[in-house]
Parts: sequence; C-alpha cells; structure tokens
Amino acid sequence: MNLFGLDTPPAQPAGKLPQDFAGWPAWIQANWSLILYWAVWVAVALGVAIVLYAVMVRIRNRLLKYLRSDTDDSAIWRTVLANALENTWRLFFAVVAIYCATELLGILAWPMREIAVAAVLVQSGLWLVTFLTQLFSWYARRRPADQASLANAISLVNIIIRTAVWSVVVLALLSNIGVDITALVAGLGIGGIAIGLAAQGIFSDLFASLSIIFDRPFVRGDFVVFGDSMGTIENVGIKSTRIRSLSGEQIVISNANLLQSTIHNYQRLYQRRIVFSLGVTYQTPVEKVRRIPQIMRDSIEAVEKTRCDRCHFKEFGDSALTYEAVYFVLDPDYNIYMDVQQAINFELMTRFEREKIDFAYPTRTLMISGGLSVAPPQPAAQ
Repeated sequence: MNLFGLDTPPAQPAGKLPQDFAGWPAWIQANWSLILYWAVWVAVALGVAIVLYAVMVRIRNRLLKYLRSDTDDSAIWRTVLANALENTWRLFFAVVAIYCATELLGILAWPMREIAVAAVLVQSGLWLVTFLTQLFSWYARRRPADQASLANAISLVNIIIRTAVWSVVVLALLSNIGVDITALVAGLGIGGIAIGLAAQGIFSDLFASLSIIFDRPFVRGDFVVFGDSMGTIENVGIKSTRIRSLSGEQIVISNANLLQSTIHNYQRLYQRRIVFSLGVTYQTPVEKVRRIPQIMRDSIEAVEKTRCDRCHFKEFGDSALTYEAVYFVLDPDYNIYMDVQQAINFELMTRFEREKIDFAYPTRTLMISGGLSVAPPQPAAQ
C-alpha cells in the first residue's frame, strides 16, 4: 500500500532492538520507512479520533439541550433521560473515537476492540444505574410520606439497583476477556439461594418496610388499631415499626407481622358514624311514644358538628321501649365525638324531663295469682 508516497514497509523490523544507545542510530536508519509509515498512520488515526470525539460531544450536548427544554412535570421521562445522558464519561467518547478510527484505518484492531467493548459495558452500567435510580426517586417523591423513612427507602433501593447492575457488568467484563463465568454464575446462584433462606425473615421485613413506605397504609402520626393493640405510629424502620400505645409504652412489631394484621387507621377517618340506643318505660303514653323519634332528632341537630341520619322506635325490650338513633360526627377527633355525645345526652335528658318521659332501667314485675293467707299469731307457750 502507498500512503502519501510511502511504500509499504516490511511487516517486521530489520534486526533486533539494540542493547545499548550506540546501536540505536543504525537501527533507526535501517527501519526508517517502517517508523515513518506508522507515524503517519498514527497521526491520521489521532486526527480521525479527534474529529469523531468532537462530533459525539456535540451530539450529546445537543440532545441534553433538547431534553431539558421542557421543564413540565409531564416531561419526567425527558428529565430522567437527560440525567442519564449527562452521566457520560468523556473517556468513553475518547475510547469509542479511537476504536472507530483504528477500525476505519485497519490498525490496532484487536486490543482496541476489547478496550472499546469494556468501555461500552461500563458506560452502559452508568447509564442504567442513573436512569433507574432517578426514575425510582421521582416515583417515590410523588407519594407523600415521612421524609426520613422515604430517604432511607430510596437509599436502600439505590443500593439494590447498583449492586444488581454492576454485578451483571462485572460478569460481562469477565466474559469479554475470555473468563468462563458459567461456574461463577452457578456458584453465585447457589450462594444467593442459601443466603435468601438463611435471611428470609430479614428480607421479608425489608420488603414489608418498602411496601409500608410506598403503599402508605399509614404514616408517622396516624392512630391505628391492629389485633389487640392500638396506638400512634412513631417510626417506620427497615425491620420494625414503633407504636406509642395509649397507656404510654412503646410497641415494637416487625413490619411483616404488622402487614399481615388487619389495620384500622383512624387518622383516615373523615367522619364518625355513631349508633346509640335508649329505652323508656312501658307506662309512657302512646302519643309521647310517637313523638320520641322527633325529640331525639331535634336533640341531635341542636348540637354542632352533627348530621342526623335516622331515629326509630326499634323494638319492645324486656323492660323498656327501645329507640335507636344514627348520626354522624363531622370531625374525626375522638375527644370531639365524646363532647358531642355528652351534649346530646344532656339535651335528651332536658327534653325528656320537660315532656315528663321516664327513662327505663332493668325492672321485673311479679304477678301473683290468688290471695295470701296469713296465719294468726300463736300465743306463747306457758
């Protein structure tokens, strides 16, 4: 091949490399055409690589500008892609540019191909880690949650993502340099199964904590009832949740066991539905019996933060005429509910006293058939 007027040199240099400095001038003169040939080729390759490098950097910058041109929340995919693209090493561009130049010119193909594949694998790992962590962080922060627990969960998931991605990248790099990874993958699989079985409880609580943080059945500060326990959520940790009970002690329960229970979250209560009953005596006149439902309704509606649903004469009880009322307290606070119920009770007592209606209480009436004979007293024995 003739390059810039240079004849193709021999494939091997003439003579061995000199052992001392005195022999170098003669060796250079004998191999001058080979040295000049490779110097020209290297200069051309570097020129092509520089041009390719500049083109790739310019394309990257244009793409970043385009992806960041829309800051609307609906463009989150563009933001995540832009963050991943921004995390591109300039060294990666340099290696790809040199590889393309050497392939184009047909020199140093084998070592540059291996180096380029390694660079592509590492850069792909960087892109994938950035993309997945950014996407997960965006999804997590869209859901309101305790910031401390959310930060811990995001850090934990990011560690899992990085470990998984870089494990695959390392295996691919080993395979690229000719290492047989079949036995290694099999060993990692068996080891993973053994670790999973040994730490099954820990992993169960770990994923349960992520479920609590992102599914949000409750958050810190909620009042919950589960099983025979009740209290206020104080902290959701990686393995357990801490709850402050009404009596003051702290309840610690594993996340997995907590999620297996039926949880009543009273913090999500927007209004309380209350059902209560009362009874009046059987001696109450019928006209008053008919008016009692309206009296109960008026008593409920006279108290603030209430909405009456219904009031009915329910049944004939053992010792009372039973009435049932259903109303709503328009506030979830338990203390307010008790204040409302107390005010309704006072109002009912006042109205019943005014109407001369008697509340019933458990009584029994004994009906005796026939008369009673009382024996006269007997005189005392002498």
